[in-house]
Amino acid sequence: MAGILVIAERKDLAWELLNIGRQLASQVATTLTAAVTGQEDNAQNHIARGADEVLLMSTLPEGQAFDAWIPVIAAEAKKADPDMILLAATARGKDFAARLAAHLGTGLCSNCIALSRGEDGTVVMERLAYGGAAVQQVSCVTRPVMATIPTRTFAPAPADHSRSGEIRKLSLPSPSPVRIVARKVKERSSQDITEAKVVVCVGRGMEKEEDIHIARQLADLVRGEIGCTRPISEELHWLPDDLCIGLSGVQVKPDLYIGLGVSGQIQHVTGIRGARVICAVNKDENAPIFQAADLGIVGDLYDVTPKLIEELQKATRR
Repeated sequence: MAGILVIAERKDLAWELLNIGRQLASQVATTLTAAVTGQEDNAQNHIARGADEVLLMSTLPEGQAFDAWIPVIAAEAKKADPDMILLAATARGKDFAARLAAHLGTGLCSNCIALSRGEDGTVVMERLAYGGAAVQQVSCVTRPVMATIPTRTFAPAPADHSRSGEIRKLSLPSPSPVRIVARKVKERSSQDITEAKVVVCVGRGMEKEEDIHIARQLADLVRGEIGCTRPISEELHWLPDDLCIGLSGVQVKPDLYIGLGVSGQIQHVTGIRGARVICAVNKDENAPIFQAADLGIVGDLYDVTPKLIEELQKATRR
């Protein structure tokens, strides 16, 4: 192995990639390099979390897009000749990865949920296929192997501040032909539910829009956030799209997921695979959600939810 390179636009993304990168690098005693944005005084944090070398990408001049770094990173990759390059599967990361792969003339496996080393030493990558109904295993025959990894697939790498490594500041790239003319923050209806410890999800079993207050009351009691399935956001427009959980929505990894009237189609279940405990309330005992649930209540959500709320209220008064 000639090394593993991780590329990240934010430190939290870098730390997740460093986790799996360190695991793979340690198996064959190779080096791990992190190309990250930020200042030099923060570089030691990446070394503490597994990087042997940090390549700092300085703040670009106003109006310059992040893709200006692609030729610079491509040149570094050609010189260092890493065996593997990992990036976060954000919108920016996926675009960057595809264009970098074209520069390097190599393949790219997108949205990997697991990486391991095969018996022959090759890296085996896994990603969901057929709407989440199957897991596809991919091995790249070109070099370097490139993969994008969805955020929160791996926990942030633990810090070991006794580690040492090299820090190198990359030269600013030439101006990109792509320029940023304006930035507009996307308005959200609530906090990012991908960060919520508890998620209460509303499904098609909810009969009226005004009844969503029941789910909100439950979410407030358990200090959670509201989410929904695709029909609620896309077809009925009762809740915004940024609260839709599933293959084409957001992926959540709460400590507790509570589904109210959620049928549990595979596209939705794909979005809650990372939940530590899944609790479902559905009046159909054959609903697919019960196959994924750790705890299931067969009953009408209009009967069950008020009772859950009542018991939680009693508990908070004790």
